[in-house]
Amino acid sequence: MSIIATIMNLSTGQPIQRMKFGRMPKPWTSFNLATGELVTAERVDIGKPEPGKFAATVNIWVTPKKKDN
Repeated sequence: MSIIATIMNLSTGQPIQRMKFGRMPKPWTSFNLATGELVTAERVDIGKPEPGKFAATVNIWVTPKKKDN
């Protein structure tokens, strides 16, 4: 069973993208964003499923590098 998680920006609180994982990611997991940037999960939040639903929401909080203009 795959886990679909929302990747969240830790500094802004805004979602970056949604991503599919083969199993529940650990807080120290490193992965590439769609932009190709390598990030490390700093926090993994698992919410409660909605009434009558099986799937819970999963948020992975990362801090992407700031882009220089």
